[in-house]
Amino acid sequence: MDYLILTINLGSTSTKIALYKNEEELFKESITHPHDEIEKYDSITDQAPMRMKTVLDALSKHGFKAEELSVVMGRGGMLPPVKVGGYIVNTKMLDLIKNEKIQQHASNLGAVLADEIAKTAGVKAYIYDAVTACEFPPVAKITGMKEIERRSFYHVLNCRAVSIRYAESVGKKYEDVNLLVTHLGGGITVGAHSKGKIIDSLADDNGPFAPERAGSVPLLDLIEMCYSGKYSKKEMMGKVRGKGGLRSLLGTSDGREIQKLIESGDKNAALVMEAQAYQIAKGIALLSPALRGDCDAIIITGGLAYNTYLIDDVKKYIGWLGKIVVMPGEYEMEALALGGLRILRNQEEVHEL
Repeated sequence: MDYLILTINLGSTSTKIALYKNEEELFKESITHPHDEIEKYDSITDQAPMRMKTVLDALSKHGFKAEELSVVMGRGGMLPPVKVGGYIVNTKMLDLIKNEKIQQHASNLGAVLADEIAKTAGVKAYIYDAVTACEFPPVAKITGMKEIERRSFYHVLNCRAVSIRYAESVGKKYEDVNLLVTHLGGGITVGAHSKGKIIDSLADDNGPFAPERAGSVPLLDLIEMCYSGKYSKKEMMGKVRGKGGLRSLLGTSDGREIQKLIESGDKNAALVMEAQAYQIAKGIALLSPALRGDCDAIIITGGLAYNTYLIDDVKKYIGWLGKIVVMPGEYEMEALALGGLRILRNQEEVHEL
């Protein structure tokens, strides 16, 4: 039986849409939203109508209607800790997102948009491999403040997809390998995968700085800034996410512009990019104890993995730790589609909040 699977993947400044007929990709669109467009919205949920129009316009552009769909798959967002795999979009999930009871991130809207389109189509909506999906052991959850517990905020969808691909490429199953996997994108995260489970991770706010994320910064200085009276909560959140990282340090997060600066002899730009590679390497090394030295490979993925200058620098710092495999780009749309297909074929258990 043939199924039409719509996949929706929302990033901080991007809306990605793809349509699949079973395993076959029929079309893929990636729309970039300018910063000034995104910043006019007071909250992530306020972006929903604009993002919805983007998705429906792409569907119409390629000659398809919502009524033709078999299922709608959205990227999972900042939900309470969940398992990997698929979750049906239900009232409880939508309440958490729409009433902002969870940390705000564009990925949260994956469930909202999937639900609205699925209602039109008369089919079900699911999210898959949510950002918070993990299986942390108790020891990995403890912090130095009893009020705060460590949780996973990680590029699960892409990192799990490339991990499965890597395992297959060496004739093994994902459940048979131990991996350190880092996603290099607008945000940078690192995860430890042990025998099919994500047992630890560094989120984009406590690991390496990224093109638009500040990453880990000295907490005492951050607290001073928060209470200085110079910045609102929204402005401080922007410094951490959206206006941090390379955008803060160099005035741009565009790798092509930064490379031109370096090639023109800008020593500061060169130093900042080396610092980014250094921090990525430190992030990977920081999670290595989770695997107790038993690491089959270090996988580097995401859009920035195409930057050979950056990757070469990362390798210089971390090459001693183990085998490095570079798998540039993203496999998130394919992962969403294949997850939806397994659900439709009753090959995979569906979870519910």
